[in-house]
Amino acid sequence: MPIVVNLDVMMAKRKMSLNELSEKVDITLSNLSILKTGKAKAVRFSTLESICKALNCQPGDILEYVDK
Repeated sequence: MPIVVNLDVMMAKRKMSLNELSEKVDITLSNLSILKTGKAKAVRFSTLESICKALNCQPGDILEYVDK
């Protein structure tokens, strides 16, 4: 898939665990894990907004297009 999810990179930069992020954005651990591993088929803008607020980043810091 040409869209790469760099959520784990941003979490590491902010020294935030999956549990902590899950609590801050009110998303289940399993759904956040699916997104983190790149297995998600879609992401809501509201979810992306919450994650960006919690990690103090831009959507482009989390999602990246890679032409293979």
